[in-house]
Amino acid sequence: MRHAILRWPASADRPASYCGMLCGFPSALLLAMLVLSGCSGCGPHSSSSAQLELTWGRRGVSKGRFQKPRAMAIDDRDQLYIVDKAGRIQVYTSDGKYLRGWRTPEIANGKPSGLSFDRAGNLMVADTHYYRVLFYTPAGKLLEDRTIGGTLGHGPGEFGFVTDAVQDSAGNYYIAEYGEYDRIQKFASDGRFLLQWGSHGSQRGQFIRPQNLAIDSEDRIWVADACNHRIQVFDASGDKPKLVRIWGQQGSGVGQLSYPYDLALDGRGHVYVCEFGNHRIQKFTLDGRSLGCWGTSGRNEGQLSRPWALVIDSKHRIDVLDTYNNRVHRIRF
Repeated sequence: MRHAILRWPASADRPASYCGMLCGFPSALLLAMLVLSGCSGCGPHSSSSAQLELTWGRRGVSKGRFQKPRAMAIDDRDQLYIVDKAGRIQVYTSDGKYLRGWRTPEIANGKPSGLSFDRAGNLMVADTHYYRVLFYTPAGKLLEDRTIGGTLGHGPGEFGFVTDAVQDSAGNYYIAEYGEYDRIQKFASDGRFLLQWGSHGSQRGQFIRPQNLAIDSEDRIWVADACNHRIQVFDASGDKPKLVRIWGQQGSGVGQLSYPYDLALDGRGHVYVCEFGNHRIQKFTLDGRSLGCWGTSGRNEGQLSRPWALVIDSKHRIDVLDTYNNRVHRIRF
């Protein structure tokens, strides 16, 4: 009976409700808790020196506008790829100029919730409600023979709700999922299943909605364990993945986390975390010491409403996907 609260129609497509279900709370209660917990930035003891450089984006369904954008990736030319709840992938310059866009093949059951690039420069799309990862060229051509998954299930190579994918230096893929089984599966470069780890829970090495992945220079897998309000890091190079680092606890204070939905490594000893629950971006050392944060809850300049994603560009600027405000902010710490 443990999984009873984890089952919902595949057509459901409401992020706050998902987290509420997964953590054992109805969505209305979850959102009330977020408000009452004081999610208002880092407070007076923040050491943040982040500066807002640019804000762009508007709500709408026409080209260049957003319907609750929920995932973002950046290419080697600093072009931003953004998917929204209309099932559109749109590409922009770093300053917000619309370049091109396309739709995923099917959206009736729900829309993608993760974007990333493989080592060949192809866009990997976590087609969440179709239990698969799609591969596209940067121009938007679907590489059908590269698709991983597509079957709902718990067996090797089958998936629940797919959230993100990354590729290591040897060409292996790591794909995260949540639902009845919260886990990460590893595949060879040809899509062959290799291993899996994790399960639903709050013990070390378990997950409750592993929402986003990142990979560092040593091929360690960083996991935004969203509904456990923590970050976990694994060495999955051997036959049995090893947990090498874990940090984070729920709260709205400096160094605490509330529904971390995304994370990004800057290659200079820092990790940036996007907090859906605290409406902010927080900068950490690799072992979890907070170095400051940016953002408060709201709709005004420099404020955020349930941000889902962030990326770091070649100039070490951070683009933040301000999901419920239908816009993008560019900041610099």
